Amino acid sequence: MKVSIIIPFYNCPYVDLAIRSAIHQTYPDIEVIVVDDGSTKFTEKIDPYGHRIKYIRKSNGGTASALNEGLRHATGHYFAWLSSDDQFVADKVQKQVTFMQRNGSRLSYTAFKTVDSNNTIISEIRSAPMRHGTFKQRLLQGCPVNGCTVMAEISLMKQAGWFDEGYKFAQDYEMWCRLSLFTPMHYFDESLVLYRVHPGMGTARFAGGIANEAQQIQQTYSKLFQSPRRKK
Repeated sequence: MKVSIIIPFYNCPYVDLAIRSAIHQTYPDIEVIVVDDGSTKFTEKIDPYGHRIKYIRKSNGGTASALNEGLRHATGHYFAWLSSDDQFVADKVQKQVTFMQRNGSRLSYTAFKTVDSNNTIISEIRSAPMRHGTFKQRLLQGCPVNGCTVMAEISLMKQAGWFDEGYKFAQDYEMWCRLSLFTPMHYFDESLVLYRVHPGMGTARFAGGIANEAQQIQQTYSKLFQSPRRKK
């Protein structure tokens, strides 16, 4: 089953490393979609990979709009998101697809490692398997999911709706909450993503905006999670 790896890109100096990690996956049936969200620099880092990727350029609209543009062009069974400053380990897709198929999962996430600007490992961040109800309650306390570890059936995302472009910073958090209304989110306890920590990262630059949007999301889903469960 094909996996569509979508890489939103905006002025990121690490984009070539992200692309390289995506196209060198051990899993054979992938497509790599790079969505250039109106970048004004570092686009030359994409050029060597032009024959291996789908390249889409659009006017600047933010991460959610870039992900949605990629989804509109995706032809895979599964969706995977890779931030342009992060990297997949080589067998990420292979292992996660196998895990999902073995468990009948439509939605999953994994552990990950943090790295610095030189790719030196800083730490490993793990979660734990949870019952669906427990996981939803955990979501209301804050997002335990690194978006680049997620794999989801694209049919599930069509059912639930694309990323909400009204959220500029926490669109991933809202999406995992929304998808959890439809299906459990399974946890695979293996680190398959390298998450880069650096001064220019969005979580550092937009911490205030992220916190405000997270509070809105928690208020919304504290009510929705109490409603009758939707059918899968």
